[in-house]
Amino acid sequence: MSYLLLIREPLGQRAERGEAAGRQLYDRMLGFAAELQSRGVLLAAESLADMGPNAARIQVREGRRTVIDGPFTETKEMVGGIFLIDVATREEALAIAAECPAAQWCTVEVRQTAPCWDRSAAG
Repeated sequence: MSYLLLIREPLGQRAERGEAAGRQLYDRMLGFAAELQSRGVLLAAESLADMGPNAARIQVREGRRTVIDGPFTETKEMVGGIFLIDVATREEALAIAAECPAAQWCTVEVRQTAPCWDRSAAG
């Protein structure tokens, strides 16, 4: 089963910690990804840029496209990165999420992948 680990972090946290500390934490995350790769469970991993002016939200309603440019003032946190893993059970996914260094300064949300019509993963 595939699970997505969403790294949810408070807005402004990156700026508060500064570049040197940010590079140190990023190196820890790269090490975590390498360890998951060596265990054969990592499908993908990416870090996402801050939700600055390059971020955008798009909707299409009744054939009309609406683009809202960032940053988004109503948002209190952002997705800072993802790990896509393939493990046998939810418990394994939760254990891996707890190992993630970002769990010490962010929230790691664990979501099973499934088609949008499949309610079996909803519990």
